[in-house]
Amino acid sequence: MTGATILVADDDAAIRTVLNQALSRAGYDVRITSNAATLWRWISAGDGDLVVTDVVMPDENAFDLLPRIKKARPDLPVLVMSAQNTFMTAIKASEKGAYDYLPKPFDLTELIAIIGRALAEPKRKPAKLEDDSQDGMPLVGRSAAMQEIYRVLARLMQTDLTLMITGESGTGKELVAKALHDYGKRRNGPFVAINMAAIPRDLIESELFGHEKGAFTGAQNRSTGRFEQAEGGTLFLDEIGDMPMDAQTRLLRVLQQGEYTTVGGRTPIRSDVRIVAATNKDLKQSINQGLFREDLYYRLNVVPLRLPPLRDRAEDIPDLVRHFVQQAEKEGLDVKRFDQEALELMKAHPWPGNVRELENVVRRLTALYPQDVITREIIETELRSDIPDSPIEKTSSRSGSMSISQAVEENMRQYFSGFGDGLPPAGLYDRVLAEMEYPLILAALTATRGNQIKAADLLGLNRNTLRKKIRELGVSVYRSSRSA
Repeated sequence: MTGATILVADDDAAIRTVLNQALSRAGYDVRITSNAATLWRWISAGDGDLVVTDVVMPDENAFDLLPRIKKARPDLPVLVMSAQNTFMTAIKASEKGAYDYLPKPFDLTELIAIIGRALAEPKRKPAKLEDDSQDGMPLVGRSAAMQEIYRVLARLMQTDLTLMITGESGTGKELVAKALHDYGKRRNGPFVAINMAAIPRDLIESELFGHEKGAFTGAQNRSTGRFEQAEGGTLFLDEIGDMPMDAQTRLLRVLQQGEYTTVGGRTPIRSDVRIVAATNKDLKQSINQGLFREDLYYRLNVVPLRLPPLRDRAEDIPDLVRHFVQQAEKEGLDVKRFDQEALELMKAHPWPGNVRELENVVRRLTALYPQDVITREIIETELRSDIPDSPIEKTSSRSGSMSISQAVEENMRQYFSGFGDGLPPAGLYDRVLAEMEYPLILAALTATRGNQIKAADLLGLNRNTLRKKIRELGVSVYRSSRSA
């Protein structure tokens, strides 16, 4: 819809200039203002086909202006921009009826594409929540990776689309599912979570769908399943890749026909539940191995959402640390402050356990250290002590001048001395070799910033051999944020 009039409001002169030039080149008529009062005057007069506005302006917040815009001109698309890049900003933009939300700095190509879609689409009604006074911050982070997560969630809040969340362990998959429920249209219903990996495989069907009295040995009474418990709300299926085939078939029936039967039952039960699934596995690989149904995968993967590992959004670590410190304070722990050097060291750490590992470290620091300020030295000590005990431990500072073989010899002497007159468990040779390989491969990948070709060359290994060892040893492969 070239030739349409775009109303732009932003108190930053540079942004106004950039938007004026870019939108004019794209074929739009552009009207620009630095304040909300002028924008509202144009809208009240019926001017403009679409609005692009900053949230914070000198005279009025766009979130206060949006309800008036939607009441006066409900078909007018409004794109909201903000440098306050939090989850709640994205959610509030959706609640107030914005067409879309863009964090600053934004990509001009993406902005123009969104404008094109907004002008071409049928006008949609604004989505509102009854309570827009939410003070909590269920998701934390202002990185570009998290901004995209917020935008996807904001678009899904008022839908019942099935969501598949993927990502490494500890990235917060259940937290995202809970946020989607708490701020969505099913928020008044129950949120029920079940972890497939934590339940014996022969009991998963009963846990999910319930069972009738006498359905199997030990079933002395009728039992409700998670589907029945989640009726009218959201059912979060964590570690979906560990679901056995029989249960997968039953789940597929629910997704296809909207009904299920209890174990031992014959009467179909209608289901009104939103499904959110999550996994840290490669389900396509599981499909190729015959461990996961392809048709179920596509039923669950309606909207895919991959959560980034913490190492890929290290700039969020200071915000996450402050968040966890505040939580600890609410629980009665002492007030702590992390100095800048400590935060920089934490940003450089790979965090293989992701946000969960970071939270555990912060809580441990606030509970165990008497100092009011957590310093770099404390972080160095804590991160070193967080490494699991093994026959090959970190050598002392005096081992810096040793050869590798001397350092290993000293560590093994210390290891054997720990058993007194006894001997360590059998299988020591393979165990020590595996534990030697892990730090060696991790060090090579770290040195090459996650480049497996360079790491294989550095180690003198075939690339396929290196990949196999990475999988077998569970080495966390990551690429430095400084790499291209």
